[in-house]
Amino acid sequence: MAYTIPETIRSTATAGERLLFRTLKTYLPEDYIVYYEPEIHGRRPDFVIIAPDLGLLVLEVKDYTKNTLFQINQDEWTLITSSGEQTKTKSPMKQAKEYMFHLVDALKKDKNLIHLEGKYQFQLKFPYGYGTVFTRLYQKDFIQEGLYSVIEPHLCLARDEIDPDHEAFSEENLFEKISNMFTVPYRLRIPLTKEEMDSIRYHLFPEVRISAEFKQPVPYQDQLLLSLHDIKTMDLHQENLAKQIGDKNRLIRGVAGSGKTLILGSRAKILAKEHPEWKILILCYNISLARNIELMIHHMMHEPDSLFDFDDQAITSKSHNITVRNFHSWLKNDLKISDRDIPSLLEKLKKKEAILPMYDAILIDEGQDFESEWFQLVSELLNPETKSLLLVEDRAQTIYKRKRSYAQDTGLSFQGRSKILSINYRNTAQIVKFAWDFYQSHSALKNKVVTREHEGEIIAPQSTRRKGPDPAIVKTDSFFKEAKIIAKQIKKLNEQRNVPLSEILILYRVKKTFKMSYIDVLKRALEDEQINYYWLTENTESKRSFEKEEDSVKISTIDSSKGLDFQAVFIVNVDNMPFALEEDKEREVSLLYIGMTRAKEYLCLSYSGESEFTKYFDGIMEKRDVVVKSKGISG
Repeated sequence: MAYTIPETIRSTATAGERLLFRTLKTYLPEDYIVYYEPEIHGRRPDFVIIAPDLGLLVLEVKDYTKNTLFQINQDEWTLITSSGEQTKTKSPMKQAKEYMFHLVDALKKDKNLIHLEGKYQFQLKFPYGYGTVFTRLYQKDFIQEGLYSVIEPHLCLARDEIDPDHEAFSEENLFEKISNMFTVPYRLRIPLTKEEMDSIRYHLFPEVRISAEFKQPVPYQDQLLLSLHDIKTMDLHQENLAKQIGDKNRLIRGVAGSGKTLILGSRAKILAKEHPEWKILILCYNISLARNIELMIHHMMHEPDSLFDFDDQAITSKSHNITVRNFHSWLKNDLKISDRDIPSLLEKLKKKEAILPMYDAILIDEGQDFESEWFQLVSELLNPETKSLLLVEDRAQTIYKRKRSYAQDTGLSFQGRSKILSINYRNTAQIVKFAWDFYQSHSALKNKVVTREHEGEIIAPQSTRRKGPDPAIVKTDSFFKEAKIIAKQIKKLNEQRNVPLSEILILYRVKKTFKMSYIDVLKRALEDEQINYYWLTENTESKRSFEKEEDSVKISTIDSSKGLDFQAVFIVNVDNMPFALEEDKEREVSLLYIGMTRAKEYLCLSYSGESEFTKYFDGIMEKRDVVVKSKGISG
């Protein structure tokens, strides 16, 4: 998945631009940077791609149809407008070419980016190219209308070449077409270094120069909930907390593994039973998390209140007024609006010019991922008489900084109305200490780690007394070896320690770069050991179809593991963290902390390269070696 700026495309973009954005993001390697509509010295090309193995590419996107085109040549196109009038415009190929040279001229001013001698003196060190994407014309249209006589085939992409749903689409063809758009007569012998890519970004995008101020908000995607298996073994302490929360607005802040979501679900059940007439809403950020909370609520509402309740009919007939939604689905399906409508809607609500559904109780999971305006909207739709709002969060798992407080956003004070869950029930003492030591040594927020009840602070976890093996660290000289070792370790855990495959998770940060498809290498290593696997984050459908109990090792991005827990977790390719293209290191620290705290008993981190994080783990291995040697001497 390529690194895109911005992270998501604006809602007012054309359908064709949105399709191309998704395709480039999904199918280009993760060390490619894709800019959408960047402003570069007064110009706005549609897409700019910086590829470490290819160079710089400009793409212009056109939504023309066959009926739009009246007369075309290599310089000027005459188009038919929707009102039937003719209008003249510059050839899109010429437009893309001009954009490209505009960028090239800006970059040539940096002597570090040009050849200072030889055949290509004063030329850029790297290739550059341009192309046009026609999102509503197919290859057959080009042939039938004779368009290829005016538009060079290798400099354009048709709809069937960018639409993954079309049978003619292939990832290989897309990549080949993009590669052939580089029209300069030389290719990169050595890939662009990170410093060279940063230099390109520095000259083209001034906001990069003040990276301390320029942070792209990157919400987590596809969080997943604890499995239903864990709901059945809900700790009495957590259940009692749900009962003792009290009325009105409440805030629960807990460490990873403290059962925050279980408490939220239990609280919703209690409210539904005590107030059957109440309209209750549970909100979270992601689709898959919402689906899993829905399953959890269904399970809770249909389980017997007593071990001696054998009345199956009574159990299955229970109904409730609990609605579970991910935030954007709630906007679209319940409020009939989109994200961009929120500011104007808030104004209308304040002036009493809009009527929307009211809720007697609203419960929000992973509150740290919600934006200020979302909280403002939620609080406007909360029954002012009940004020029953429950927020659940863990700041150590956050990925962007909140600029306002909950009190400002909701108009409700949480002072004296919050609970802190500092006991980690999920992980062994060894895993809790290992993960927390890493977080504290790398997080810029470490000075905010205290245990007092005060909004905005990170909670230090306390482990249960459950013990287990120390987390393993594996260092090799290639990812091929790394994958083989992990596959063999998984087989050993399964056969010698009786850990079911369904209780084993492999986490990765990067799917592929221009050098390697890490996923393909990993899958081959598992196949060589005859280990069944399920690639959870392969696509949207695989996320929706995920069943934890299936007898297979699960493979997932770290982002999508939020909320999941497994008996054994392997985090591979740690040398790709912090990810070179991620400007917010704090996000990378939180990600790895989240990944480590998914493991209930066994945790293994592996790497075959070097990064800031791997140097830290190298240090841990050295300390362990010293301890082992000293024990050997004293023994």
